[in-house]
Amino acid sequence: MSDVLFITIGTLIDGSGAPARRNVYLKTQNGTITAIDSLENLPSGIIALDDLTHCTVVPPLIDCSVSLCLSPSIDQSVRRTSRQGSTAKKAALLEQHVHYCHSHGVLGVADCDDTEGLVKLNQSTLSAENILEVQSAGKAIGSLDEYAAGNWHESDFLKIRYTKNIEDQYPSAQSMQYEDLYTILQHKGEKKAVVIANGEQQVGEAVAAGCEAIEQGYGMGEANLTLMAEKNVLWIPSILRAKNGLDSSGANGEIGCRFSTRYVAPGKAIPGAEAFWKKTFADQSLLLGLAKKRGVKTAIGSGAGNIGILHGESVVEEMKLFIKAGYSLEESIQCGSINGAVFFALKRLGSISVGQKATFLVTRGTAGQLPRKLGYLEDIYVNGRPSSAYRKNPVKAVQ
Repeated sequence: MSDVLFITIGTLIDGSGAPARRNVYLKTQNGTITAIDSLENLPSGIIALDDLTHCTVVPPLIDCSVSLCLSPSIDQSVRRTSRQGSTAKKAALLEQHVHYCHSHGVLGVADCDDTEGLVKLNQSTLSAENILEVQSAGKAIGSLDEYAAGNWHESDFLKIRYTKNIEDQYPSAQSMQYEDLYTILQHKGEKKAVVIANGEQQVGEAVAAGCEAIEQGYGMGEANLTLMAEKNVLWIPSILRAKNGLDSSGANGEIGCRFSTRYVAPGKAIPGAEAFWKKTFADQSLLLGLAKKRGVKTAIGSGAGNIGILHGESVVEEMKLFIKAGYSLEESIQCGSINGAVFFALKRLGSISVGQKATFLVTRGTAGQLPRKLGYLEDIYVNGRPSSAYRKNPVKAVQ
């Protein structure tokens, strides 16, 4: 007998960017959604029924820029361990970060900086157990020599460092020549390429060379937005990295703010740092708002694994910044779910629609309490059933 289940829902945000729908039901069969309709049309006499009418349901979240093997700690000794420690310690850190992602409803990620192949090694197991669907770039390519080494052949997509990261001293400084970038992009085959690029000229060159996505894109200017819209290039703005830089700059270099948790930022204030980050954050917020108006497809990529950017919860923090930049709640959820799922071909994840797997997040209350309540999930459904890996109130181990 087929496994048929009806799920009644108070508010549904399906991930398409469309307005939220009130009082609907899902019909699922063997874990796949076969119908979505108003509660007024719910058939009578149903035996298998899950009641979520007191809840809001949204698609699983996708983080398009993650380093699962790196620690976001501000303690440099901890960060060194994540880069130089034993394989066993790195594996334990990976497991911890995977758990953080799942517990915050991030069920899909695009990973980078997997220098030892640990993410790739665990990829199939994580997917089979419905914990986390991962697309891995392995180690990012920073030169033509690294590309020629051929390690990228086993990756799911290419991550190319065309410029430095926004946190570096000269973020628009190129890591490779344009000719080298062009060569890589013209010979990569069917794999999609995400290029880290900052600066107007550098982003324009990356788009012209044929990349499928730009990550960061700080200071790229309005003309590049128009070009990206024309060429259907995805933008992963990683705006949380600028907010994090601003928060941790601090007035005196000692105290910063990472979301709602205060932490000690080592060292003294760097002259001009706070002014730099204020301008950088404001400029990126303005560009993000313009990207929506210009029709540029955007996606959430938190940069988790960088200092102060935690795995899992950072996706919601970046969604808040999208909303402040002019996106509606529904549009920000689209950027944090279906846009990344489609780009990275995460087949088990995506919108809540007929034909898709019934995999979604459940929050108690109304849509007006989002995205904040996404940090306190009521439940996670995977293939039509509550996830065995998620615990709303986990039992702490006895010390």
